[in-house]
Amino acid sequence: MNVALRRAMTVDEYLAWSERQSERQRAELINGQVVPKATERVAHNRVKIAVLLALRRAVDAARLPCEILTDGIAVRIDEHTAYEPDALVHCGDTLPGETMIVHNPIIIVEVLSPTTKHTDTSAKLIGYFKLPSVMHYLVIDPDARSVTHYTRDGVPHRLASGPLRLDPPGLVVTIEDLLGPA
Repeated sequence: MNVALRRAMTVDEYLAWSERQSERQRAELINGQVVPKATERVAHNRVKIAVLLALRRAVDAARLPCEILTDGIAVRIDEHTAYEPDALVHCGDTLPGETMIVHNPIIIVEVLSPTTKHTDTSAKLIGYFKLPSVMHYLVIDPDARSVTHYTRDGVPHRLASGPLRLDPPGLVVTIEDLLGPA
């Protein structure tokens, strides 16, 4: 077998490469390599929509200068890794429309799927908390109908119902709203 070794791509090279693609590929850059993402199940997509709506309502209720973004926007972990979370919350100045990467998210959300469960709860958990701005990492399991809330203290909290306070920035959401209809 002839395997050509490729130089690790940087995040900046990845973003430039991504813009040149004629069709949008779902992918992430992991350790310098473009890793395709699998097509989503409908249940996964429904939860992503519920997350977006729940976080939007919470931001509006708290009257905070935050925006919620969904997958397709990258989060740079290091020079050779950029993940595309299912959703994130960015607070502060409004990002320019041409921005492809969020440098200082405060909340990151990943919805588990059969192909991402291990990575979402290991490498991504470690990677996201390398960023000083990340205060909350929510891992949503649509099959178990639960949310695991990771914070900087390192103690995960698995929740199946009730309110969840995300402070900072000062949001309150319910687990039921994050999960959406059963």
